Amino acid sequence: MAPKAGGDAGKVNSAVYKDKSKPADIRLSNINAAKAVSDAIRTSLGPRGMDKMIQAANGEVTITNDGATILKQMSVVHPAAKMLVELSRAQDIEAGDGTTSVVVIAGALLDAAEKLLQKGIHPTVISDGFQKALQMALQVVEGLSTPVDLSNEDVLLKAAATSLNSKVVSQHSTILAPIAVQAIRAVMEPIPNGIGARVDLRDVKVIERIGGTVEDTELIQGLVIPHRASNVNGPHRIEKAKVGLIQFCISPPKTDMDHNVIVSDYAAMDRVLKEERQYILNIVKQIKKAGCNVLLVQKSILRDALSDLAIHFLDKIKTMVIKDIEREDIEFVCKTLGCRPIASLDHFTAENLVNVDLVEEVNEPSGKYIKMTGCQGGGRTVSVLVRGTSGAVVAEAARSLHDALCAVRCVARRPALVPGGGAPEAAAAAELSRAAITAPGADHYCFRAYADALEVVPSTLAENAGLNPIETVTELRAAHARARGSQSGAGVNVRRGRVTDMRAEHVLQPLHVTASALALATETVRAILKIDDIVNTIN
Repeated sequence: MAPKAGGDAGKVNSAVYKDKSKPADIRLSNINAAKAVSDAIRTSLGPRGMDKMIQAANGEVTITNDGATILKQMSVVHPAAKMLVELSRAQDIEAGDGTTSVVVIAGALLDAAEKLLQKGIHPTVISDGFQKALQMALQVVEGLSTPVDLSNEDVLLKAAATSLNSKVVSQHSTILAPIAVQAIRAVMEPIPNGIGARVDLRDVKVIERIGGTVEDTELIQGLVIPHRASNVNGPHRIEKAKVGLIQFCISPPKTDMDHNVIVSDYAAMDRVLKEERQYILNIVKQIKKAGCNVLLVQKSILRDALSDLAIHFLDKIKTMVIKDIEREDIEFVCKTLGCRPIASLDHFTAENLVNVDLVEEVNEPSGKYIKMTGCQGGGRTVSVLVRGTSGAVVAEAARSLHDALCAVRCVARRPALVPGGGAPEAAAAAELSRAAITAPGADHYCFRAYADALEVVPSTLAENAGLNPIETVTELRAAHARARGSQSGAGVNVRRGRVTDMRAEHVLQPLHVTASALALATETVRAILKIDDIVNTIN
């Protein structure tokens, strides 16, 4: 009986594993879908990369070459392709820059993995081989890096300028790069007994204004509120101001949504109006008593933050009032001014007000805005006013500035710079090719494939700049073979159209951006390789 049982087991096994081609097909489908996403934004890489015009369903047009922005707005259906969109978002959160590079590297690694799968190497073996290759590549990139002194503004400027050079507004990098560096240096807090500094980008408020050109963009050490004062005949400029931030309304109280008050005779109506007037007058008297002459009012959903009568009284006591401060901006306003929001009239006292040197309403063709400077008890915050000729230009300038701020933040977090222009990837590829010769077993193929995949970055930079990619990569490979280790700063110079030393050209990027891009791309590729089936859930 025993042999029969074994035979039955063999039959069951053959039934389970009959469709052996399915996992391979699923894997191939996933790789092709992810590669399609990578190829779609590959042309946007580098200083000479092309821009994409994205049209939303409502007809709104965005012009950008920022990988994260393109992928975020792209309609992607395939689950594996969505993983690359998530990868770009992860790089945006982690480093803020290199969102196109990370997707291009992931696409090249998937292409390399596909060729290894066709050779019959198991996906798990490829996955482990790529992990070993990543560790080696990270060591090479760290070896290339040079430590940075955060007090040296010139080095930080180079990192910001390199980030801006690949953007639509690259011609304005001489204006935007110093703004990004000054903003980060103003808000960074040194880590006690540690390397680097802590930077919270929520302390840098970027305000977009249509009107003027990108060259008119300015950094303001203070607070900018992007709308006009609510006064009719009130003051438009106050020196030595006393500012209060309130979270209650200066308007008559209302009933709940589903209640009504029915007034049947004129006497009662008159009494209601008198009570309203007295109620508002009491609030305004308390404001005057406290000595407040600039009043910020939080936006209210349920009723008007200010009634016409309140504005009339506030004009009389010469108090500038700015309403509709957004709820999410309250934290930033409090940190900038060094104040606390006042939730009830009882707490509206002189000690809860803050002193500001100058509050003024600035009048421009595109509208008015409020500018507060000289906040005496304020925290480490700055505001950046980004200007441009149209909505699309302003939005792209703000996105580019965000990437430059992130690049400087990366240097602050991990004070080291590596040469740009595909130099770290080419150096890692050269080292992996050397290691592949002596690597045992399947690692030999994995290292070689990983090295070839990394060369996609210099190859794409050359291709987008109109150079011969094969010629350029060969020249770059030779340059890195000649100069091993930390000396190999050779990269693709798209302006001169040849391979030069990137350090001499001052093309430097944060180590954290490159290391994060390699680690996240490899992690995503390993995850895609491990998938052998897609299962749909029951709704």
